[in-house]
Parts: sequence; C-alpha cells; structure tokens
Amino acid sequence: MTNSVLVAVDGSDGSERALHYAMERAQLGGAKIVVCYVIEWSPYTFNTPEENAERHMRREQEIEKATSSVVTPAAELLKSNGVACETVVQHGPPAETLIKLANKYDVKQIVVGRRGQSGIKNLIFGSVAGSLIQTSPVPVVVVP
Repeated sequence: MTNSVLVAVDGSDGSERALHYAMERAQLGGAKIVVCYVIEWSPYTFNTPEENAERHMRREQEIEKATSSVVTPAAELLKSNGVACETVVQHGPPAETLIKLANKYDVKQIVVGRRGQSGIKNLIFGSVAGSLIQTSPVPVVVVP
C-alpha cells in the first residue's frame, strides 16, 4: 500500500471525528484507510489454566463486540463514501499495537482522536495520542 492511513477508532466522539477527518482526506487524495480498534490488554498476569480459558473466551467476545459495534459501522461509512478500507481488531498495549500495525500495513500516517482525558491517570500514564506522537515512525494527526 503506497497511500494508506491508519485510523484508530474506539467508539468515542473523538475517534468519530478522526474517522471523518481521515475520510475527507482520503477522498481528496485517493488514500486507503486501515480502520483499527485496539482492545487494551496485557499478557503479564498470573492466572490458573481455568482463568486463562475464561480470559480467552472473553477476548474473543471483546473482538466480536468491537467489530460489530465500532469497526464494521466505520468501514460501512467509508465504503458508502467511496473510500477503500481494511479493518483490524487486536488486543495489546494501544500505542505499541498501533505502531506495529502502522509498520505492518506500511501506512504513511496515523490518525487518532483526542479523548480529552484529564486528571491523575493522564499525568501518570500519559495518553495514547501522546505516546504515539513521541514514538511513531510516521506522522500522527491528533484530531480535537
């Protein structure tokens, strides 16, 4: 893919604005959009085999829910507006996973919405957008 953009969606108002921003730019420049939903997940837990089996089922349910409620509607919007797209839902640390997907799909840009997260959590952990801006190998657009 020579002209592709990765758009992170999560069902928030910010990701909806990011999707529309990317769609408008794709229509102008003929870009393909990779719509991505990352379900935050860490492999660093200490579970019993039973808990791991339950966790696996829960992961599959999360993927199905994210696909049906967020990713598929986003893809339908893009396609109905003449924009080529591909979709992906993955578990993982959000910023790291988005960067891996950007490399995998050879995108030229990542578009994310600003969630407006505030308070102590943001001060301690930072935001996905902030992490992407600091570590992404391609330009990142943060849509307000």
